[in-house]
Amino acid sequence: MSPKKKQQPKIFVLDTSVILYNHTALESFAENDVAIPISVLEELDNFKKGNDTKNFEAREFIRVIDGYSEGRSLTDWIQLNGNGLGRFRVVMEENSTPDARKVFGDNKIDHKILNAAIRLQQENNDRKVILVTKDVNLRLKAKSLNLFAEDFETGKVKNVDDLYKGKSTIEGVNHDIIEKIYQEGFCEVKEIFDEAPIPNHYFILKNSKTSVLATFNPFIRKIERVEKRTAYNIKPRNAEQVFAFHAIMNPNVKLVTVQGVAGTGKTLIALAGALEQRRDFRQIYLARPIVPLSNKDIGYLPGDIKSKLNPYMEPLYDNLKYIQNTFEERDKDGKKVQEMLESEKLVVTPLAYIRGRSLSNIFFIVDEAQNLTPHEVKTIITRAGENTKIIFTGDIYQIDTPYLDTQSNGLSYLIDRMHHHPIHAHITLEKGERSELANVANELL
Repeated sequence: MSPKKKQQPKIFVLDTSVILYNHTALESFAENDVAIPISVLEELDNFKKGNDTKNFEAREFIRVIDGYSEGRSLTDWIQLNGNGLGRFRVVMEENSTPDARKVFGDNKIDHKILNAAIRLQQENNDRKVILVTKDVNLRLKAKSLNLFAEDFETGKVKNVDDLYKGKSTIEGVNHDIIEKIYQEGFCEVKEIFDEAPIPNHYFILKNSKTSVLATFNPFIRKIERVEKRTAYNIKPRNAEQVFAFHAIMNPNVKLVTVQGVAGTGKTLIALAGALEQRRDFRQIYLARPIVPLSNKDIGYLPGDIKSKLNPYMEPLYDNLKYIQNTFEERDKDGKKVQEMLESEKLVVTPLAYIRGRSLSNIFFIVDEAQNLTPHEVKTIITRAGENTKIIFTGDIYQIDTPYLDTQSNGLSYLIDRMHHHPIHAHITLEKGERSELANVANELL
């Protein structure tokens, strides 16, 4: 028998969308080689200015390329830094046969990128060339030209239907055990389960007569009762909201994720929990990513920067107003919200304005986290200092950015990767509490 021929490394051609999703994408292809069409660098030049996340990713990638270019030609294959990584180069030649610009009748950058990939395939017929892009339509165009094309898989959750929900209902629990949890506040794990559950997992323990809300406390290794608590005059309306309040106000939990459809109370609960614990932290930050409607930049809005950003921050102010309105007009706690805003004890801000700040002794709420990439989520969390608690809220089925989906967004990634850690707690809110009308819309529309 002849010896097995060693398989040649693949060549992955990256589209601009991949780099704007994660500027460290070059390091995601193991021993395989990575090619960057010159048109991608040209397109990144248009994205480098601004405070949005994509602008940050573009700038960081340009710096990475600049580091590799020192004393070398980018058109030659350059070894990537890191064990087991392949090489990369910039592809200058964007003429090919077939010519994507003629096939699709347009000289747009996407078609130049297709040409670069086709040319690489023709020049390296002994190797597999694959176009990697977050743009679904570009993948379809590539396949119509007999090019291999795929999504950027790094940070992608395999099956969203099986995404961790943070809660379970256990039927048929012995009545005496439920009574013990009510009276003593906890029971041993082995009295209900064969092995220890996921840390901070929540349970509705039931039998035919009664039930109790509980969680697995990983620090005392017991099943512990979860009591219904009110936070800053906001009362939980269902078991899921009780669990969310418990996670947000649990001092042992430093990272909380709350996922749920519109109207389930994600942001309101997070904000009420933060206000309840205001004395334990130096500041409360309430932030959200700016996702302009109809893909328009905020620059088209009239006024100064504050006026431009106010429309995007309005939903957060709505929740603050709702909390204020639950108090009597003369109540000190109701007035305290406005005082905290004026003294910047409570800061409502776009997420882009947080970058680079130290997050020590901060209660940090990140709203609409489904519009973040996994890399952005990691960047935020790694900035956490001493006595900082971070809450991510969002709906993974309501994504407003073109290159993210239910599998690749930062919130799904975070839930999937962190749910076994003792300092993380997650809860999925499924029951809408905004109004009967909102519930009907979620179900039928």
